[in-house]
Amino acid sequence: MARSSRRSKCAAAALTLVLIAAAGRPTWAHRRDEYLQAARIAIDPDRVEVTLDLTPGISVADEVLATVDRDRDGSISREETQAYARELLNGVALDVDGIPIRLELARSAFPAVAAVRIGEGTMRVEAATQLPRLVEGVHHLHYRNSYRSEIGVYLANALVPTSARVAVTAQRRDRDQRDLIIDYVLEPEASARTELRVSAAAGVGLTSIAAFWWRRRHMESA
Repeated sequence: MARSSRRSKCAAAALTLVLIAAAGRPTWAHRRDEYLQAARIAIDPDRVEVTLDLTPGISVADEVLATVDRDRDGSISREETQAYARELLNGVALDVDGIPIRLELARSAFPAVAAVRIGEGTMRVEAATQLPRLVEGVHHLHYRNSYRSEIGVYLANALVPTSARVAVTAQRRDRDQRDLIIDYVLEPEASARTELRVSAAAGVGLTSIAAFWWRRRHMESA
């Protein structure tokens, strides 16, 4: 029960960190001459997923579009979107406990060109990588984005883990949020199974209590 309580506290703390970081930079800070690159990072025991949302301001929109639209036909093809996404990922570095790991492109989508030109179009890039086999305990995931640093502004946040084995304990950023270090704990697999059984048992218990209460109320009213 103490371990389960600690898990809940860690998850709550991680969620709080995400909300604070998200609220720390107001939306109006994205100026016309900036290229906003916002990253969300999800950690599983053996995998990391990174989702990047990229929104160029009006003043840099044509510059970004020229980089994506390689054949200069005024439209963005699927192949051009993927090529640009891979170029972006070349500017992103990731390591766990000092061991470099390479992100692989999973999906990418580019908005309408007209939306980009008025500063409202956001490109999404989803990438993932397998982690090396890690022992239980404390680990550190380091994310760094150096893509288009001359016009880029950055946001980076860890998501609340979906795995019971992972607990984010801290997020440390540099001033520009180009660098993010995520401290997390990897719990033993057996411990995670125990917590899941406890949660399931608690759910069954609450359901039984609710059913008993409903039957009693029903009998009293009959």
